[in-house]
Parts: sequence; structure tokens; C-alpha cells
Amino acid sequence: QVQLVESGGGLVQPGGSLRLSCAASGRIFNSHVMGWFRQAPGKEREAVAAISWSGGSTYYTDSVKGRFTISRDRAKNTMYLQMNSLKPEETAVYYCSAVPALPQRRLWADPGQYDYWGQGTQVTVST
Repeated sequence: QVQLVESGGGLVQPGGSLRLSCAASGRIFNSHVMGWFRQAPGKEREAVAAISWSGGSTYYTDSVKGRFTISRDRAKNTMYLQMNSLKPEETAVYYCSAVPALPQRRLWADPGQYDYWGQGTQVTVST
């Protein structure tokens, strides 16, 4: 079992930055893939970024490339999402997720592949 707890959400102005954290407890193996998803009201949950726990391979949805950075600290069992140049349309609840392994790397953006989820943290981008 893996438990995930997000933190770091809040209110930020357009163009601002936030750093989300995801603290993981339980057994995290090198094969694990951990991801960030977001869900705005009335919309489906969408993938933001993911990272392999072992080698740190990273994956990003096109709309955040160059602005968001996903990272992990294995010693602290914590994953991060640094978000820069935030846009109002990125207002959503951000969720941390984990899966023991992905059958194919291209499936990183499919929320159905992930077994464990945090409770979510609200990010609001507004003036």
C-alpha cells in the first residue's frame, strides 16, 4: 500500500509560480511511476506530468512543457511539481498518483493506470 499526501496549493496571480509536494508513505520501488493530474470543475481529470522513481525519466503534457518541472527526492520519498507562468485556465484540483509499474511508457497520461491517489490540493490562478 502507498499513501500520498499533497501540499502546496493556493491562490496565485496569473504568471506566478507554485511548488506542489507529494509525500509518499509505504513501499516505493524503483519500478514505480508517479504522476500529477489535475481536474477542473466540470472537466475530466487530465495528466500534467509523471516521473519514474528509479531513473527520473520525466513526461509532460504539451501545454506545460517549458513551464512546469517534475522532480523527486528519493531520500524524502517526496515528489514535486514546480509550476511557473501559471495561467487562469490551469485552476484545478491537482492530484498526486502512483502506480507500481506501467505496461508501456506511453500510458503515463492515462489516469486509469494509476492505483494510488492523494486527496488533491486546490490551485487557483486568478487576480
